[in-house]
Amino acid sequence: MIRISFRTGAMAAVLLLAAGTAAAQTTRRVAPDRLPNYWTLTNTSVNADVPNTGKNLNQPGCVAVTYLIGSNGLPQNVVAAKTVPEGDLAQVGVSAVKDFRYAPSGVNRTGEPVSTYYVVGFNLPEDPARKAAIMKQCELPGYTQPN
Repeated sequence: MIRISFRTGAMAAVLLLAAGTAAAQTTRRVAPDRLPNYWTLTNTSVNADVPNTGKNLNQPGCVAVTYLIGSNGLPQNVVAAKTVPEGDLAQVGVSAVKDFRYAPSGVNRTGEPVSTYYVVGFNLPEDPARKAAIMKQCELPGYTQPN
């Protein structure tokens, strides 16, 4: 009897894992420049938690933050994927993105969740070429034009 319960429980766990994996695989990955076709950022400002001290807080840099925009327009699974230079600005980027709010737009009137990323720049120079070079370091592969 215990053996049957274990197999049934194990089978249920495998089916739930497979269903979760299938759902994750079907989430559309959208490049940041294509995001307005799916979701419009509605914030006019965001709040971020900024530490008083930390590594490289005053250096020019960027943080690439990955996240899922849920059907409710709220960021989920917010993660700092890349920080240049390495330091404590990752938590600031994550904090800012968690405060984003979106409304469906373009081809996404039904509010389909999408995965994307946002590059947060810090202490950037005024020179456009230098600024672009810093921000380019935080581009992430795998976010191509959507189908």
